[in-house]
Amino acid sequence: MTDDLTRKTCEVCRMGAPLATQEEIDEYMPQLKGWEIVEIDGIKRLQKTFKFNDFEDALLFTDKVGVLCEQENHHPSILTEWGRVTVTWWSHKIKGLHANDFIMAAKTDALL
Repeated sequence: MTDDLTRKTCEVCRMGAPLATQEEIDEYMPQLKGWEIVEIDGIKRLQKTFKFNDFEDALLFTDKVGVLCEQENHHPSILTEWGRVTVTWWSHKIKGLHANDFIMAAKTDALL
């Protein structure tokens, strides 16, 4: 049985840190409902769009994600629109996916 990603904390990700291996990706992805791996500018990222009833609910969720980001010192791209929020995680310093991104995706889901 895999560890619950929401119980983990992010580690400091420095230049040269290893990208997530295919084995890690295969372990983590089943724990993330609705997340997909997308490639933007040659960089793999985790992305999910969350649906809400209106802009106010979307903005409240965005604020919760922001608080989480500051607690873990890891920051995504967030697009807030009427009725939806798209969150994209990747590790900027290593230009790809790290275990931290999967942890933060799980913690993002837990905010709902």
